[in-house]
Amino acid sequence: MNISGGTILLVDDDPDAVFLLQRALQKANVKNPIEVACDGQGAIDYLSHQGAYTDRERYPLPVLMLLDLKMPRKTGFEVLEWLRQQPGLKRLIVVVLTASNQVNDINRAYDLGGNSYLVKPTGVDALIEMVKDINRYWLELNERPELQNHVNTPRGSEQSAAA
Repeated sequence: MNISGGTILLVDDDPDAVFLLQRALQKANVKNPIEVACDGQGAIDYLSHQGAYTDRERYPLPVLMLLDLKMPRKTGFEVLEWLRQQPGLKRLIVVVLTASNQVNDINRAYDLGGNSYLVKPTGVDALIEMVKDINRYWLELNERPELQNHVNTPRGSEQSAAA
């Protein structure tokens, strides 16, 4: 199933990393709309349609989340833990894309339900190639799981959401 039209949610607190990833996505010819959350709490707000993200047409559920780990307010680990407890979102594809190659971080990310763990390359060309691989595998070849019609808000009450 090709899901190349769905939104990608990029979650990273480093503006330089966000810029480089956006450029790499563009240079890799990824046509998906990109939404950015600047930290883990922003990702949770986006996914639960809270705060600035209440407009579900403007902020649709993503088909793929690229998630950094080391962020303020909520870490990528906390986002994964929250996400996998949400009946409507627990199947969302999450690619951890981080600078850490620590075994403990890798194991913890997989234990919390990450679908893939990639270490950000240092060179721009290598980043573009990695983004091409992500696009090819996760958005073109991979069969997308069905997301349900509701998510729990961070406060625990259920809220309807477009899948």
